[in-house]
Amino acid sequence: MILWLRRRFLAGFFITVPLVISVAALVWIFGIIDRFTAPLATQVLGREVPGLGILITLLVVLLVGVVATNVIGRRVLARAEGWLMMIPVFRTIYAPVRQLVVAFSPDNEYGFKRVVMVDDPDRGLVMGFLTKEFTLDRGRGPESLVAVYVPTNHLYLGDIALYPRERAFFPEMTVEEGIRIFLTGGMSLPGRIQSRR
Repeated sequence: MILWLRRRFLAGFFITVPLVISVAALVWIFGIIDRFTAPLATQVLGREVPGLGILITLLVVLLVGVVATNVIGRRVLARAEGWLMMIPVFRTIYAPVRQLVVAFSPDNEYGFKRVVMVDDPDRGLVMGFLTKEFTLDRGRGPESLVAVYVPTNHLYLGDIALYPRERAFFPEMTVEEGIRIFLTGGMSLPGRIQSRR
């Protein structure tokens, strides 16, 4: 009976805790956004409306998306971004964050292409994300290589490793599944992985 209770309690614990933490994080983030934009809503409407700040934020994000997909808007945003990139502090923070966010965008041709596993003679089987396939010529004839981003601290920091193309295997999983594997420290790895060269 005690073993049954313990197993059920642990199962409930490992389901409840991530759920509670995720909901609490969302409530906290939405609270910050709401407090930041609530004064604007109060000025416009003359009274405080809970949750209106989040709605305003979503509308601003949508508006920026509409402008960014417009030909003229894209040029204006690119020029504004170019001016802001001249500020050293802004460039130091904004550029890496933007590159990381863009890397996960499914529409981005420069993002993570797919999950890759590489047979590394020094480290064993390495898992990462394919960022580029290219040819290198060092005077001994062309070599087909792959650039692999291997996260070392969740996804924010990592190493770029170059491997011969023939050492690379591509597991049948999406980039989103690969991201989940890294974020969970490998705990979300499936029981069986099918891969192809």
